[in-house]
Amino acid sequence: MKKMISIILVLNLLLASMSVSAFGANEGAVNVKAKSAVLMDFSTGEVLYSFNENQKLYPASVTKIMPMLIFMEELEKGTIKLTDTVKTSSNASGKGGSQIWLKEGEVMTVDDLLKATAIGSANDAVTALGEHIAGSEEAFVALMNEKAKAMGMNNTTFENCSGLDDETKNHFSTAYDIAIMSRALLRHKDISKYTTVWMDTLRDGETQLVNTNKLVRFYKGTTGLKTGTTSRAGYCLSASAERNGLHLIAVVMGADSSNERFDGAKAMLDWGFANFETVTPQLDSSLLSEVRVLKGVEAYIVPVADEIKPLTLKKGESEKISTEIILAENIEALCEENQILGKIILTVDGKTAGEVNIRSKNSVERINFSVMLLRFLKVLSKSL
Repeated sequence: MKKMISIILVLNLLLASMSVSAFGANEGAVNVKAKSAVLMDFSTGEVLYSFNENQKLYPASVTKIMPMLIFMEELEKGTIKLTDTVKTSSNASGKGGSQIWLKEGEVMTVDDLLKATAIGSANDAVTALGEHIAGSEEAFVALMNEKAKAMGMNNTTFENCSGLDDETKNHFSTAYDIAIMSRALLRHKDISKYTTVWMDTLRDGETQLVNTNKLVRFYKGTTGLKTGTTSRAGYCLSASAERNGLHLIAVVMGADSSNERFDGAKAMLDWGFANFETVTPQLDSSLLSEVRVLKGVEAYIVPVADEIKPLTLKKGESEKISTEIILAENIEALCEENQILGKIILTVDGKTAGEVNIRSKNSVERINFSVMLLRFLKVLSKSL
């Protein structure tokens, strides 16, 4: 009997370890029931947790993160304005799935269409906006793919701007690539005016919008971002949240139910907030000694360090941060403004965590005969 109990205990332990392995849980701490997942730090882009992160999968409406990114860029460039009006095409009005039932010829503002895209995941709205920017859906999708390639989203191909995949053959992305474009979108802070709204209306209150991302209402610190669901993709989600200066992005792809995608995202976010913190190391500027300028009109130049970017560390590691300053003893003129004079190496527990350039605060011209003559005459006049 004791032998049988021992065998059962061993089997249970094996099954438990297989379960953790199947979900790729770092340190056995996260349980995500999905085909793939990623937890990324917004500040650094560092992946804190992942499994199957490069597996190509259908992204469903999570696709709309890329159109929203392009919309925000165009708004900031001034190419379009929130008050601009958009006339609905027959192509846009014919989109199925989630929609605001745009009619062909109906006119809406960019603001309302962006709102419908971010909150209600409206396929007709995102298509109308894409056509407004690029002239056609096909041209806008080409922009999306060009942008994805430039951002290093190497396993992503878009065939439309909505994520509808009933007829697509090569509309794929990965959890990692989605985290990359989510991070890029979150850099545009104004997007949170849309992605964090729980309920809103259009058409003077006639059309109600309810955010498909339930975390907006129920998870503390939520900053967005986008859900997606189709029969091919399953249940997908890119969720972001910020607490105490730590901003995280959790991507779940291919979950079997809506609850599982939200539970998975919350599990990753909870784990991240419990185990990591964002720290900005401080540097004593007095440690940067002046650099001698050889053959310059000035003998010394003042070095300044670039802004030190935040580091995302495991809690408790901030006490292990150390800095090493590598700075030139001298430099030959001409020395240009912002010329690199050295660097600061940040290490945590002996491992390099970041580097910061040290630059010249101003330029120093090379001394010439005329300057030397003027200096000689000045010294001579004082001695007379």
